[in-house]
Amino acid sequence: MSSNSVYSMCFRSIVLYLAIIVFITPQGMAQVPNWYHANKSEASPFNINTDYTYKHVLKNRQGAPVVVAIIDSGVDVEHEDLKDVIWVNTDEIPSNGIDDDKNGYIDDINGWNFIGGSDGRHVDGDTFEQTRLYSKLDKKYADVDESSLNKKAKEEYEKYKKYKKDIERQRKQNKVKYEEFKESEDLYNAVIVRLSTIAGNEPLSTELANELQESSDRMDRLGANIMHFFSNELGYMPNIDELTALLIEPVREGRKYYEARYKYNYNKDFDSREIVGDDYSNVNERFYGNNLVEGPDAEHGTHVAGIIGAERDNELGINGIAENVRLMAIRAVPNGDERDKDIANAIMYAVDNGASIINMSFGKGFSPEKQAVDDAVRHAEKHDVLIVHAAGNGSDDLDASSNYPNDYFLKPKGFLFWKKKQPDNWISVGATSNAAGEDLVASFSNYGQKDVDIFAPGEYMYSTIPNDKYKYSQGTSMAAPIVSGVAAILRSYFPTLTAKQVKEVLMGSATPIDVEVKKPGSDELIPFNELSVSGGIIDISRAVEIAKQTKGKKKLKRVNTRP
Repeated sequence: MSSNSVYSMCFRSIVLYLAIIVFITPQGMAQVPNWYHANKSEASPFNINTDYTYKHVLKNRQGAPVVVAIIDSGVDVEHEDLKDVIWVNTDEIPSNGIDDDKNGYIDDINGWNFIGGSDGRHVDGDTFEQTRLYSKLDKKYADVDESSLNKKAKEEYEKYKKYKKDIERQRKQNKVKYEEFKESEDLYNAVIVRLSTIAGNEPLSTELANELQESSDRMDRLGANIMHFFSNELGYMPNIDELTALLIEPVREGRKYYEARYKYNYNKDFDSREIVGDDYSNVNERFYGNNLVEGPDAEHGTHVAGIIGAERDNELGINGIAENVRLMAIRAVPNGDERDKDIANAIMYAVDNGASIINMSFGKGFSPEKQAVDDAVRHAEKHDVLIVHAAGNGSDDLDASSNYPNDYFLKPKGFLFWKKKQPDNWISVGATSNAAGEDLVASFSNYGQKDVDIFAPGEYMYSTIPNDKYKYSQGTSMAAPIVSGVAAILRSYFPTLTAKQVKEVLMGSATPIDVEVKKPGSDELIPFNELSVSGGIIDISRAVEIAKQTKGKKKLKRVNTRP
């Protein structure tokens, strides 16, 4: 692409690339990062009564520590608002290279990384599951004579051709987007350098923008237009640091997004397991990876962790949902689709090392080794561990489409009779916005009257990210940890409740919403209670009140929870 075309593309698309960042945080939202903790009301049915519950409903009660496992992209366990609530394996001696507790994982102090190598390397980008299926079939059918195939093979071959068409089209399109964003990023960086040089120690100003607007240099005029754009939208002229963040970060995020899709997600020749070093064909293999639970990009997992359990009332950052929580970090989700083998092992690790709740804010459209994940879910159910799963962000009806992992068991091999089709310890979570009325449901959220259990706040969620920073984000990935946090409160203050009972309390206490809302992905209005099993939004105070009246069925035992 020529420099002229790069300039033209960037100049025309300032609004496209930048307006999202200007408007992504509602007016005033930055001043109330814990907004969803406030009292629920008719005007704000999306709030969850956290603060009221601690002040009044749980007053004078003492809770016990509860371990919540976070299976995700990694967690910054040294974050200022998390470090004091991170789970510590006290049966393991740090950094001695010995499996002191004999659990099969050496020096697993805060959890485990199933997508890391024994040499300390990490998987960052990875393929999508459909890409892996295409790659596998490509080895079989790339040079085959279609006329020589039998009926069964032809059916598989047709699937191969569909995968091939989809993947190659996606990779080509994402390569173009990546190159556009990369050149935009380079150009915008150059604009920032130029503005910094021209302004020197003086603040940016409208006068400077007007002066640059008259320049014969196109870079100067682009800088002037950018300054005017943000000055108009923000109501003041940003300084150079603010401008850098507003201008560069969205374009950098776009470049990273499309780069991953081009180089890894849709690349059939990329193989991340060279880094991990396991026998990927052996789905029963359990002991691989490393103990470096943060990984190269822990933003998503750290954000989830903060929503669940960032230390409350410590005058830092945010307040998490749950007191008395210990956060176990399990890294198994790359920048791409997670692998069934890793998820199964992550669930097994969490259960075997004392977790009471597992938060899983991820999902995908294919699950070739679903049986392994089902077996792990059964293991969690047997050991009374609640699994909280994000419903997904495709605006899809899960009653009519697939999102994995899910709570429908495959029929076990060799079983003549099969009764247990769904576990009792699984809860699927959709996302609400922070708007009442027809916009109550987040437009991106999946839903399902049979396959989504409950809704929780998932838009404009402010939480922890690596390096002692904080950020707004959104998704059912943010709604699920709300539910995990509430479940942790119940398991902390009412420890005799089983996982099944906790789910029943959460479902039974959800606030019913008798309004019509926009069905995600459309402007069609439908009753809110048709979007999930419970028909409601989570409510902590109602959940605690019901828990008080519920006789627990669990026998207590001691677990390793000390931070």
